[in-house]
Amino acid sequence: MEYRQMGSTGVRVSAVGLGTNQFGGKVDQKGVNDIVAAAINLGVNLIDTADVYQGGRSEETLGVALQGRWDRVVLATKVHGAMGNGPNDHGASRYHISAGVEASLRRLNTDHIDLYQIHRWDDATPVEETLRTLDDLVAAGKVRYIGASNFAAWQIAYSNLLAETRGWTRFATIQNHYHMAERGIEQEVLPYCRAHKVGILPYFPLAGGFLTGKYRRGEAAPAGSRGESSPYVQRYMTDANYTRLERLTAWAQERGHTMAELAHAWLLGHPEVCSVISGATSVVQVGQNASSADWSLSQQEMAEVGAILATGG
Repeated sequence: MEYRQMGSTGVRVSAVGLGTNQFGGKVDQKGVNDIVAAAINLGVNLIDTADVYQGGRSEETLGVALQGRWDRVVLATKVHGAMGNGPNDHGASRYHISAGVEASLRRLNTDHIDLYQIHRWDDATPVEETLRTLDDLVAAGKVRYIGASNFAAWQIAYSNLLAETRGWTRFATIQNHYHMAERGIEQEVLPYCRAHKVGILPYFPLAGGFLTGKYRRGEAAPAGSRGESSPYVQRYMTDANYTRLERLTAWAQERGHTMAELAHAWLLGHPEVCSVISGATSVVQVGQNASSADWSLSQQEMAEVGAILATGG
């Protein structure tokens, strides 16, 4: 497993991380235990969750699975989403963050969170309030590093500039939607992260399975697959995307790799990416995701893939 610096911090994280949004739902406790054990054995040390995943059950199952293993992982979770029906049960206020971190610590059965992320920008709360609260949590030892998620470039740029001028902890990472068919962050977020050493943690690297190649042009989605009913996956099922996918799949196969491996390797070909958050619901998937880190694309190969993505055939 390759390890990369987590932004400008001294922490090194696995090039492929473990996403856990199905833990406590589709994946029961035994499944979580098996997946976590397999991931750690394969060298995966970044595990990402959120308080809202499965209504807190994802954190709870991880709290069980990670007992005796905390020294081998960098645990990331998030706060912002609604965890109740009250007017202050969501957002990035001091009130909600303070309650949220304590609840996450209880569910995880730990005394600290390695990377605490604001799940999305909160227009209703002054960012000064959010950042000062996070800085207080770092000072108290409850949080080691902080990150942003789903922020626009101006939002993370303003936040980190403000943190630097006030002497507060800055966001070390940003976790945004990024894959071969979803490249909006390349316009402004990626250049900012490159210039200011903010680590990028892409999520949904396989576009809900579309980039595995399991869906074929003109054919019905496989029974039981997300493509049968998921608007998210279906939005990528365009002629242009199918043309790109067919060419990319052939390019990967010529080099002895799968399309899924290429999707991960291409993301990791961007030095700003410190870890790709790859969800898994089985031990087999963990192994497949982790093996993707073994393929390092050269600059020439990145250029060839970029040309396919740019032309679509």
